[in-house]
Amino acid sequence: MQTSEPEKRALAERVFHAVCFEGIATIILAPTAAWLMGRKVMEMGGLTVLLATAAMIWNVIYNAIFDRLWPAHRVARTAKVRALHAAGFESGFIVIGVSIAAGFLGISLTEAFLLEIGFILFFLPYTMLYNWVYDILRARLMQRRRNRSRKDATA
Repeated sequence: MQTSEPEKRALAERVFHAVCFEGIATIILAPTAAWLMGRKVMEMGGLTVLLATAAMIWNVIYNAIFDRLWPAHRVARTAKVRALHAAGFESGFIVIGVSIAAGFLGISLTEAFLLEIGFILFFLPYTMLYNWVYDILRARLMQRRRNRSRKDATA
């Protein structure tokens, strides 16, 4: 849903968005990565939480820049825009994630890079889907708030 007026996102909402994004991803990814790599769930869970924390910080920064350069009230969030958004986020995060994974797991940069490729195969569609659903739910919530405000103003 596109509106005629921009609805700016406060820092608190950006933090909420990022925490939900990373929390859901961690619940899915930690046991899956442990199983695929033959590592302990706690070890991969630790890496996942560390990566999630770094990704949350990057997410807040990246989305603030994205929204400023391509505001939703001027640029429709089509599938193409969402795909570019997800690819941009993951491209920037790969540098961060490879360094963290190599250091945390004591593996080579090449092995960490291959691990990151696996994470990207998960996160590219997940990022696109999460943000798409988030924006739909947010637009509905904002519309309900506007409707309630109008109803209260006429009462």
